[in-house]
Amino acid sequence: MLIGYARTSTLEQNAGLEAQRESLKGNGCERLFEEQVSSTAFRGALRDALTFCREGDTLVVTKLDRLARSVKHLGEIIEELDVKRVELRILDLGLDTSNATGKLMLNVLGSVAQFERELMLERQREGIVKAKAEGKYKGRKPTAQLKAHDILQLVQSGISKRKIAQRLGLSERSVYRVLSATNEGVVVEQQRCKSH
Repeated sequence: MLIGYARTSTLEQNAGLEAQRESLKGNGCERLFEEQVSSTAFRGALRDALTFCREGDTLVVTKLDRLARSVKHLGEIIEELDVKRVELRILDLGLDTSNATGKLMLNVLGSVAQFERELMLERQREGIVKAKAEGKYKGRKPTAQLKAHDILQLVQSGISKRKIAQRLGLSERSVYRVLSATNEGVVVEQQRCKSH
């Protein structure tokens, strides 16, 4: 059986998910697993697809980066598929692990992809160092601090911190951090008033 797996990073990439879906169906996939989640997050649909695969099946993806986030991760997936005697097919590369050449090509491509990512991160770090030295680098805007007023209002109205985080597009940790900083500020101000 051909089993397809499709993934995009965000909900805004619906067209990309649809294109993957059509490609997988067009290549004979009888069962599809799909999700819209970052490559670094837990991917439940990928886990379900790997669990669903049986001996003799082939897992099909449109591109290598839809499947694995690193060479190590790719190796883990291939190892799991090998144990189950499941093949892997990557459509845009015309790659199929049912033969030795396909397996070799997959490992080489995974290594190149990892190398490119590491080079990109290295250039990014160098750019940040240079920008800091020139006084041009400000870093990421503290989005939670910009929403501190909204967070306080929502807390005072009795909304849970989890719901506040969801409503404002923040992490719960950021909400707690803002509240902690705000509470510390209030305590400091109260102590200052008492001392005068």
